[in-house]
Amino acid sequence: MTRENEAAAAPRLLDGYYADPNLVEFDGTFYLYPTTDGLEDWAATSFKAFSSTNLVDWIDHGVIFSVKDDTRWAAGHAWAPTMTRRDGQYFFYFTADDNVGVASSDSPVGHFIDLGRPLVRDGEFSGRAIDPSIFVDDDGEQYLLWGNEVAHAVRLAPDMISFESLAVQSWNLPGFREAPWMHRRGATYYLSWSENDTREEDYRVRYATGTTPHGPWTDRGELLSKKPALGIFATGHHSILRVPGTDEWLIAYHRFSIPEGTGHHREIVLDRLHYAPEGLLRPVEPAEYNIHIDQFGPQHPN
Repeated sequence: MTRENEAAAAPRLLDGYYADPNLVEFDGTFYLYPTTDGLEDWAATSFKAFSSTNLVDWIDHGVIFSVKDDTRWAAGHAWAPTMTRRDGQYFFYFTADDNVGVASSDSPVGHFIDLGRPLVRDGEFSGRAIDPSIFVDDDGEQYLLWGNEVAHAVRLAPDMISFESLAVQSWNLPGFREAPWMHRRGATYYLSWSENDTREEDYRVRYATGTTPHGPWTDRGELLSKKPALGIFATGHHSILRVPGTDEWLIAYHRFSIPEGTGHHREIVLDRLHYAPEGLLRPVEPAEYNIHIDQFGPQHPN
């Protein structure tokens, strides 16, 4: 990649190697919860949190949860965190040793108290129990999604730390590898996921649409993929956020770090997500500019 092309690609959002970003907003502040990267075999044991009011300048809050120190049931492989809030309490979902765990706090940056056991145990459902995400529907109901090889989703109980096992839905989606994510705009539900392997340059995001959070799903093809001319490869494991007070949307994801990144040396970037008039998603143009909160306009009707 030439220096000119390297400059054209947006810089990483955070200094250092991070992956699997969960971007959320609470009370006018954006929070980012990633996997700590740069370790062979993705051997992280803890999670950090970052916050920003403008999407450019990020505060590092340090380690907010340690799998090794704060659970009694896992030692490592701390991946793919996700955060949500209900009734003033914050719930932090995470992967640890191929289980999905949950911890709670009265602050988005901790101190978090672990449930004391996995919320989704390894082997309890088909595929691997990794890569949790949370979908909050317009009626306030919250759903947990997870999966590798097979995607799963279930509505959480009001306590946010339990669910009915028999209510879990499982989907074999086209090209599905991992990291399911759901969001809603108007009457349309969007389910998106990563396909291929995070170590491959063709790691990318695909999506489908439906009229309920339970499907059925209509495959719509690729949403986000590599851009070799800019040295951008392995664009995947994303989260999607509506900018509060607007009808403008963001997609956070990771890619191989520039230059010479690998599947263990990844960086986080942020791009806009655009909708076509018929309710489909336009393919994301990966990382060509920096994003600042002042760029977004007022609320538009759906």
